[in-house]
Amino acid sequence: MGGAVSAGEDNDDLIDNLKEAYYIRSDLVERAFRAIDRADYYLDEYRDNAYKDLAWRHGNIHLSAPCIYSEVMEALDLHPGLSFLNLGSGTGYLSTMVGLILGPFGVNHGIELHADVIEYAYQKLDSFIKTSDSFDKFEFCEPSFVVGNCLEIPPESRQYDRVYCGAGVQKEHEDYMKNLLKVGGILVMPLEEKLTKITRTGTNSWETKKIISVSFAPLVLPKHSTNGKPRTVPLPKYEVRSLQELARICIRHTLRVTTDGGDTGLHKYGPRFKRRRVHRRHCNALVLATHQVVASSGIGSEEDEEEEQEEEEEKETGELLRPQPAVNILRERILGLPLPEPLKMYLLFYREK
Repeated sequence: MGGAVSAGEDNDDLIDNLKEAYYIRSDLVERAFRAIDRADYYLDEYRDNAYKDLAWRHGNIHLSAPCIYSEVMEALDLHPGLSFLNLGSGTGYLSTMVGLILGPFGVNHGIELHADVIEYAYQKLDSFIKTSDSFDKFEFCEPSFVVGNCLEIPPESRQYDRVYCGAGVQKEHEDYMKNLLKVGGILVMPLEEKLTKITRTGTNSWETKKIISVSFAPLVLPKHSTNGKPRTVPLPKYEVRSLQELARICIRHTLRVTTDGGDTGLHKYGPRFKRRRVHRRHCNALVLATHQVVASSGIGSEEDEEEEQEEEEEKETGELLRPQPAVNILRERILGLPLPEPLKMYLLFYREK
């Protein structure tokens, strides 16, 4: 499934294409997508395919198409402090983007059928925390994953504000999925070849909306144990943060607010670098937006004018406008604190840069 938008040259280019096609519609979702480079979740030998709007699979490792993840993120209507359950959490790509929005006081859980994929997901998560420039620009809700079949969750388990299932759900399992939600919660899943958004409006009431047609592999049915009884999969534990962890969150937040000029909540992914862009002037292109078909005349926008101005500057100077490396002000502020080095490294999550 995929191929709805043009391939990008890099992650920012891919996100630009998803915005133009109206798959990404909100600022929060855009920031999360720009913060996580999709190529980082590919095996090295397949990174060249990362910016195509196509699903990718290698063995048990799987990523859905960018247009699908965009619709999922928009439909979940995420905001800080919510609890999230990802059924079929895979590489952790989606869970990591969600964690950027949930913030440090959210809950971010995932269940994955394959143990080797869980190991892969934790490797990618560790790499993001230790090396990504984006980590210090957000207040992050770190995901936790467990191995198991998502159809074997005990009925007495906790419910969540937001649930996503990354495999095709059979009609007979619809009620099972609904019962994972709190009242007021949102469930997004492929149901009968449609990506479907279900909102729990009351104890026994629901609102259902079909989003787009999709094609997903079906859920794997549980296998019974030798005594004939079904297995159960305990969800990740909900752990209360220690006073030390809360202090780190508070100090980093205070320094970040000071750095960002008083901004609160989810922080921007930093300034967009000036970079050379390929002009896309489509005549009479049809864009589907909120059930209305809008014709694009191809008339230049303000962004087009900015790009033309940049090209003129390049012609005058004979040089391309190149991105300047961003300064990690939060890191500099932490390193400048009058604290012992071990405490500074703790505040930095032991990041090397």
